[in-house]
Amino acid sequence: MAVDSAQPEGIERYGYTQELRRSLGFRDLVVYGLIFMVPIAPFGIFGSVFQGSGGMVALAYAIGMLAMLFTAGSYAQMSRAFPMAGSVYTYAGRGLNAPVGFLSGWMILLDYVLVPSLLYLIASVAMNSLVPDVPVWLWLVAFVLLNTAVNYFGIEMTARINRIMLVAELIVLAVFLVIGVVALAQGKGNGGGGFHPIYNDATFSWSLVFGAVSIAVLSFLGFDGISTLAEENRESARAIGRSMVAALLLVGVLFIVQTWVASLLVSDPDGLIKNGDAEGTAFYDAADVAGGVWLAKLTAAATAIAWGFANSLVAQAATSRLLYAMARDRQLPRFLAKVDPRRQVPVNATLLVAAVSLALGLYMEQRDDGITLLSSLVNFGAMTAFLVLHVSVVVHYVVRSGSRDWWRHLIAPAAGFAILGYVVYNADVAAQELGFVWLGIGVVVLIGLLVLHRRPALSDISGDGDGGKDGERE
Repeated sequence: MAVDSAQPEGIERYGYTQELRRSLGFRDLVVYGLIFMVPIAPFGIFGSVFQGSGGMVALAYAIGMLAMLFTAGSYAQMSRAFPMAGSVYTYAGRGLNAPVGFLSGWMILLDYVLVPSLLYLIASVAMNSLVPDVPVWLWLVAFVLLNTAVNYFGIEMTARINRIMLVAELIVLAVFLVIGVVALAQGKGNGGGGFHPIYNDATFSWSLVFGAVSIAVLSFLGFDGISTLAEENRESARAIGRSMVAALLLVGVLFIVQTWVASLLVSDPDGLIKNGDAEGTAFYDAADVAGGVWLAKLTAAATAIAWGFANSLVAQAATSRLLYAMARDRQLPRFLAKVDPRRQVPVNATLLVAAVSLALGLYMEQRDDGITLLSSLVNFGAMTAFLVLHVSVVVHYVVRSGSRDWWRHLIAPAAGFAILGYVVYNADVAAQELGFVWLGIGVVVLIGLLVLHRRPALSDISGDGDGGKDGERE
């Protein structure tokens, strides 16, 4: 069954009712993905990636982009087969089976549910460094309340705010890059080789670089949030996949360029590799070298606003859609599936995400390792869920549907799986331990659901039509 290119794929044939408002086009989806990933995301974690990669920050981001592009390809294939909200939960549940879908959704909850708390906390700490008289906890409360109000007023309001914030972030980035390049031309910076950010034979090793990639991919997480808006997409199902790839390519190039310039401006690269960046100011210090205190403060303020408002705004929206999809399938409490009839947003899920973000953010603010712990859990949850996504593509298309599109349905997913598998293997041990504990809890919850006869009823699980052989056509 061919898909009408002018209309989004309906969800009624899967047994669901269209409740969310279809108002987003390709441009909105790309902007949403860019905002979720934050074009200036490396500002906040530059020092950690620099230390972890032995100074080869640009290489870490290049490998991370490659891994995420393979993952975006798998998302594109599954979003065409099953154009519904729910992200990897929906795709693994229908591409493999319902219990695996639940566990995939459970693992990516580490990303979706925890990432707003992480963003609020990082932004609040940054704002406190700029305005010390206002405590971190008060900044955190303000960010949560503001974003919840915007999301409550509907996805169109979120999309409008996204466009404004994206322009502002790109202006700040352009200012830094222009001043940074001029400063390098004037002889400022560390005087290191121009290609050290991409390859340094004094520090290079694959395990080192992939360990750094496990940190750098935090900046890319969010492109998958586009898939949670499948039921609010007004164009064809292919728009979801195309917008993911476009957003990843655009933001990946920006990440590589800005970290390359910043790496050459680091005043003491050996010291940063040896001692790390406990205060998270390495990028702002590099900006200071390039343009002075005013540029350092501008980049710090931009980071705080981008992470605490723009990024967390879309993170909260994506998380609420995931909770909505799982609750609709009886895998979470039914009240989370409630949609506001006027604004057509999952209101209870939105409010729950706000409450969890506030409570967890306030708790982690009291811990010395709060940001590090949240970052590790977010990355591990997302990457393990992505591994299952790649398997889902192969099983759904090659095994079940007999596809012979070897590149998109076998080779690309296998390559993405291999890269991410190696990244997970080289990830922080604490993240691995906590991630598997979370998985164990998910298994217990799943067993409880099955005992209570709450197995999801996923209609058309074989995915005929465009999800089958027709899904191979462009």
